[in-house]
Amino acid sequence: MGARKHNRAEAIKEARKHVAMAKLNDVPTSPRKMRLVADMVRGMKVELALHALMYSPKAAAKPMYKLLRSAIANWEAKNEGKRIEDANLYVKEVFVDEGRTLKRIQPAPQGRAHRIRKRSNHITIVVDSRIAEANVEAKVEE
Repeated sequence: MGARKHNRAEAIKEARKHVAMAKLNDVPTSPRKMRLVADMVRGMKVELALHALMYSPKAAAKPMYKLLRSAIANWEAKNEGKRIEDANLYVKEVFVDEGRTLKRIQPAPQGRAHRIRKRSNHITIVVDSRIAEANVEAKVEE
């Protein structure tokens, strides 16, 4: 591997040390409904996102809230001795992928059957510190 690629790989590896993520698979909510909640918190500060999810009337907000708490706990485990308030944490990425679909059949008139698709999704949340992000970008540019 060339020196330039090596330096870039080291910078990316250093950046990942500050980033914490959490993933939740097979949430029994349709991806479309979950993406509405994901769009609501993407880019927000962690404290504001937690409050927005806690008081949201959508049913999809509850698993997202628990997952965000898990991502924060993962960040705390990676960065021992640092406080969340000082780190200026924010929700860097939230994406919702389609999970497996359970196919069921419901009786319909005149002996027919209609297919019901019970969808599920996979959620991934990435939490990062704005302070650490600025430091890493300065190192990459050098």
